[in-house]
Amino acid sequence: MAGIITIICKRTVVSTKPVQAGKSYPLSVLDRHMEHNHLRMVLYYPSMGAPTEPGEITGRLRESLAVMLTHFPIVTGRLQKNDNDQWMIKCNDAGVRMLEAKAKGSLEEWLRNVDRDKELMLVYWEEMYHKPYFWSTFYVQITEFEDGGLAIGLSCTHLLADPTCATMFIKAWADTTFPGKMMSLPFFYPLPRRSPGNTRPNHNTYNSLITHYKASINESIDLVDKKHTTVSFGFSDDMVRACMEMAQPDGANDKSSPSPFEALAGLFWVCISKVKGVRNGLIDMSISIDVRQVLGLDKGFFGNSMVYNKVHLESFQENSLSQAATSIGEVVAKMDNEGIMDLIEWLQCNDDQSPSLMNGCDLICASLEAVDPFSAIFEDGIAPIHVSCYIEPVLGLGKVLILPAKPKDGQLSRAVMVTLPRDEVTKLCEDDLILQLSPTILMDLNKT
Repeated sequence: MAGIITIICKRTVVSTKPVQAGKSYPLSVLDRHMEHNHLRMVLYYPSMGAPTEPGEITGRLRESLAVMLTHFPIVTGRLQKNDNDQWMIKCNDAGVRMLEAKAKGSLEEWLRNVDRDKELMLVYWEEMYHKPYFWSTFYVQITEFEDGGLAIGLSCTHLLADPTCATMFIKAWADTTFPGKMMSLPFFYPLPRRSPGNTRPNHNTYNSLITHYKASINESIDLVDKKHTTVSFGFSDDMVRACMEMAQPDGANDKSSPSPFEALAGLFWVCISKVKGVRNGLIDMSISIDVRQVLGLDKGFFGNSMVYNKVHLESFQENSLSQAATSIGEVVAKMDNEGIMDLIEWLQCNDDQSPSLMNGCDLICASLEAVDPFSAIFEDGIAPIHVSCYIEPVLGLGKVLILPAKPKDGQLSRAVMVTLPRDEVTKLCEDDLILQLSPTILMDLNKT
């Protein structure tokens, strides 16, 4: 595969306006607990406008990136430890690393044969090294396909940004490129504090959520690098509605219908459990949801707001999708403002403990329904034709990411990216419960 992608150059892009001298940003407890993870996103675009000279599009995107970075001083800064030995960002205009590359063939041909290993070649990443002050926390890669098409890859440390932030960053870059002005600005401020007198008199601390974080901090993780592959399932609006109907308990009314996330998460929880050989019950699973809305944060809030929680199911009837979805829904409902504030306050009081590895032992199912990558339009009328997202590393039992699909596929359409050991992926694609919904499957079967 080495000859498929050719790196033309690697450079540093800095903002066009200097940041205020001496400016710095602290990181929140939710930020710090994602220190050992990083994100990778790839957006695919068809040919942008009229034919251009090689490198012309990349040059234009590089210029708009420099303009856009003026509004993201936390991205162009570097990591430092404060007096309490906690990470912070020193805003020093050090910039982001940018790779310019070219790929053989066409974008359409690439997507017909793509697999996890090939796709990750489109989104460069370097692990933090022993001098973090010189380490770029964000990387951008622009890959032009020789026969038409473009891939934009973004990678960053989860310490600074969750998938919503990463998408916000790409959208701001796109807006700066076309129409030439950012539609909304990012906001950098601390997580909210609980308002005095804003707790219910009979409020009980949400101990199960805190217990899950305690266990994640204390558990030892098997860091054996298993060979994983990733498969992307595309569910149209009608398919998601059918899944929601399958997941609805008998005799329930429409108001108790599971959400698209709860239904699809339940579907893959059940099917992956079967793939892993579990017959009397389900494998351990944790969910991850964006709590921006729960905490009343602005849509432009730039910082981690993904919270993890374990899903419990005492007894399970084989293939009972409704049981699985109901259990997920019950956990989501408990993650309200007071429950999340309980967690934040506990983390702040126990901030001297080592960061957790939240994707440790369980199957992780993350709701990325708040992201909107298909609104990142760099050229008039040209939206992404496919988007992939990875939260790395993949440990434990695997990972399921549920995110919006292309708008033309319908309001409830979803893409589900599943990462498992190679030998389990083929079995998952042949599962009757999944095939009943007839999703489109994107991967190279010859690679699994």
